[in-house]
Amino acid sequence: MQNMIVNFIDQFGYLGVFFLITLENIFPPIPSEVVLTFSGFMTLHSTMALPQVTLIATLGSVVGAVVLYAVGRLLSVERLERLIAGKAGTMLRLKQSDLKKAEHWFMKHGKSTLFFCRFIPIVRSLISIPAGTTRIPMGQFLLLTTAGTLIWNSVLVLLGLYAGKAWQQIAGYVDIFAQLTLIVLSLVCAVAVAYFIKKRFIAVKNKD
Repeated sequence: MQNMIVNFIDQFGYLGVFFLITLENIFPPIPSEVVLTFSGFMTLHSTMALPQVTLIATLGSVVGAVVLYAVGRLLSVERLERLIAGKAGTMLRLKQSDLKKAEHWFMKHGKSTLFFCRFIPIVRSLISIPAGTTRIPMGQFLLLTTAGTLIWNSVLVLLGLYAGKAWQQIAGYVDIFAQLTLIVLSLVCAVAVAYFIKKRFIAVKNKD
């Protein structure tokens, strides 16, 4: 995939950066670290300039985030409540109070979460969905998303610039960080699911 990304940016320049970063925000498996660090490196060997690369990448990030925000709006709290109230909620032992608690937590901490999660691979994309579901105002969403992604993009583009031909090493280090993040998130999710099963299924079975 790395060679494909490099060739795409080399051929299409700013448009390639915009397209890949937009796509990366919708489909997290596309490695933004490769796109951004290579783009920084290309400012040394092409007509691409550092400010324009950073702004184009940030614009692409915001566009991709807005798409997922719109998906979150479609998955409104009301629709999720109706889903939980049906057979699916009964089978999974989910309660509407669970959804209310999650909504209340995100409404309370969502703004800071939305900003800081922009620095965490994979999560930086997916965080847009609950932001849409809980209907964080679009103005706040755009402001926090733009601020967070501008910092993330600026750092990686600058690292690619200063690393020069060693940009692949920088991308590799960021990729390791992304993989470790995925492992930690998977463990956290596994523990959370295990706790939920123990609380909702095993505990109820023992009572019966």
